[in-house]
Amino acid sequence: MGIRSEISKRVAPDVHKVAPGLNSGFIHRTIALAINGVGPLPAAAKAAQGHLDDNDGLVDQAVNDVVQNHTTLAAAQGFVANIGGITTAAAMIPANIAGLALLQCRMVAGIAHLRGYDLDDQRVRNAIALCTLGEDAVHNLVKRKTVPGGPMVLATAPAHDPGLDSLIAGEVTSALVSRVIGKRAAGTVIRRVPLAGGVWSGSADAFATWQVGKYAARELKPRGGAAIAQRPRTRR
Repeated sequence: MGIRSEISKRVAPDVHKVAPGLNSGFIHRTIALAINGVGPLPAAAKAAQGHLDDNDGLVDQAVNDVVQNHTTLAAAQGFVANIGGITTAAAMIPANIAGLALLQCRMVAGIAHLRGYDLDDQRVRNAIALCTLGEDAVHNLVKRKTVPGGPMVLATAPAHDPGLDSLIAGEVTSALVSRVIGKRAAGTVIRRVPLAGGVWSGSADAFATWQVGKYAARELKPRGGAAIAQRPRTRR
């Protein structure tokens, strides 16, 4: 176990005191906001459709654009959430967690939409949440039989298993807290310089988001009519 993971486990419980709303319901609310849109961020499907139109109906290229766009957004929110340096660290932890969760869930939802999944289906929403854990974490959950399979298995299951809702949401919430706390622990010295702290955090959030996006793109295979959109459309 790495130093970052060990520190994360020791200090993560304090985050729940700072932000008591970070529970299993937090992920469900975040996914709903990501899918429906919030503030300046339009709904995930609408944004993804815009990327599809920009790429003449080529799904894979649109998926790449969705990942790149959210990677850039993650870098920006990580920078802003940590630009104040170590003196504002505790106050900004919940904002960083919420911002990262929203962007990653929105990104995966956009990929799911482009691949032909129904974002109103709870099975798909669980798959979206599971994707944000990343490939290694999901592999471990499947290996321990905590979940029946990866995101694709959940999204295409014969029926929705309500028992998975809280379980997956809890795993994702814990992982998000650990990532943000671990990132801050690893960059403690850097964050003594405000601007450097923002750059460090923004880069870490961007890389984590890019990894999640690439995993979701590999895992969520095309369904239904999504494959039709792979053919380029003729320009008028």
